[in-house]
Amino acid sequence: MSRFVRASKYRHVFGQQGKKEYGYDNVKVTNSAWDTNIIAASTRYISLNWNASGGGAFAILPLPNPFTPLPTGFPSKLPDLIPLARSHTGPVLDTDWSPFNDSVVASAGEDGKTLIWKVESSAFEGWGLDGWEPQDFDPVARIDVSPRRVGHVLFHPTANNVLATSTGDHVVKLWDLASPEHAKSVLGGHGDAIQSLAWNPAGTILATTCRDRKIRLFDPRAGGDPVRVGEGHGGIKGARVVWMGDRDRIATTGFSKMSDRQAAIWETGSLSNVKTITIDQTSGVLMPFWTDNNILFLAGKGDGNIRYYEYENDNLFPLSEYKSSEPQRGMCFLPRRGLSVSDCEIARAYKVAASSIEAIAFIVPRKSDSFQSDIYPPAPSAEPALSASEFFAGKTAPPKLVSLEDGSISSGATPLSIPSTPAAAPAPTKTTSAPPPAAAPAPVIAVHEEPPAPTPAKPEPSEQRAPARSQTIPSDDGTVAALKEENARLTSELRDAREKIRNLELQVEAVRANARKAAAALLES
Repeated sequence: MSRFVRASKYRHVFGQQGKKEYGYDNVKVTNSAWDTNIIAASTRYISLNWNASGGGAFAILPLPNPFTPLPTGFPSKLPDLIPLARSHTGPVLDTDWSPFNDSVVASAGEDGKTLIWKVESSAFEGWGLDGWEPQDFDPVARIDVSPRRVGHVLFHPTANNVLATSTGDHVVKLWDLASPEHAKSVLGGHGDAIQSLAWNPAGTILATTCRDRKIRLFDPRAGGDPVRVGEGHGGIKGARVVWMGDRDRIATTGFSKMSDRQAAIWETGSLSNVKTITIDQTSGVLMPFWTDNNILFLAGKGDGNIRYYEYENDNLFPLSEYKSSEPQRGMCFLPRRGLSVSDCEIARAYKVAASSIEAIAFIVPRKSDSFQSDIYPPAPSAEPALSASEFFAGKTAPPKLVSLEDGSISSGATPLSIPSTPAAAPAPTKTTSAPPPAAAPAPVIAVHEEPPAPTPAKPEPSEQRAPARSQTIPSDDGTVAALKEENARLTSELRDAREKIRNLELQVEAVRANARKAAAALLES
């Protein structure tokens, strides 16, 4: 047995729970059996699925801090009656906060609706004072998503006002909140209930897990069919997915056929399994959370502990675990730009217990009072990289990142692109020349310098050419037919060219993967 201890700056990370009066008590958590995280957080507020009569509701509360008390005058033990967001006619199943506006939250309900809410800070004035009466929140927008339930709601990480919803019809719909009359994109192919959604950091690829035991990757601008489909965990219960930063890896949690709880890593180019570890045989669904410190947190429903692992060279190395006697019903993590850097806090969880919400800070013990740049990579900023119209027109842009030291804004990594079909043959050596052709999709992008225009941009060059020629078309049926035939031919050629580009990109990705494996093998030898 080796006595070598792996070097890591996160080996001594520990979880610190805030004082009881720093959290919330007398919380009435929903009793819905639908599997979501129950709670969500922005850097100003938290939302919690509430157990309310007369339709669905969720609570909106000021964000607790594990290091400081609640805002002055705000009670730790909540009154029996508090302001709620009540406009759903069925139970609220999921909520998500906008990454670009800490006061905007979306909710999904059993009634097939998605509602958008904007929180005013004045809503919390006078809590607990004599004569105070709770005033419920009102939605600012309503989207009729589906006749069946809306199970999940998820904002886009780089494009403003873009929202993804999963429905009981086994599809994912993408919406532009500026014009929510119709879905901008519908992603299908799921054989059963959708269990989780996750965008990659640049928002170019959406990953889903499904009750049919498959993992799917979608490029929403390329069409409604998945560009990758792979076998996931063997059990049908509670599979979740999360992107592992800007690398070509996703992490999933789920169950084996023998009901073992598992965590796995997958390579996104082919959805091949890279690593699978067995956690235990408990029945609670594992909720995965990724931080850009290369740490994967796993919190099981019904568990009192939170495990965390460091990712390195396609392995998950256990660091430690936060232990508690209070089992958790749900959990979320705070956006990294809201962390307390003076306390060396690298992550913060909000844990929902039976009737309470508590904040848990994960801290790297350091003696120095100066900014610790080695444990604080830039975090996703509150500034969007794209408008909704630019996104749906096909434009891509790296996410904007903020320095936690001085607040400066920079651009993230180049957006990941996944070809729609795998290459038929092994990658030849000439694939080093693939990147130049990969720039070909650029003409597809409709670039607008002005704010989102009311008229949607045209994503296809072929669609732009046809109207230009049709303006001089005489009323001759033969000419019209000839132009339609030419338009169809150009569209087909464009589709073939894109297919070749995607195959070249896949070959490049395969070469890079092989190079990484070779480098890792040389280091181990």
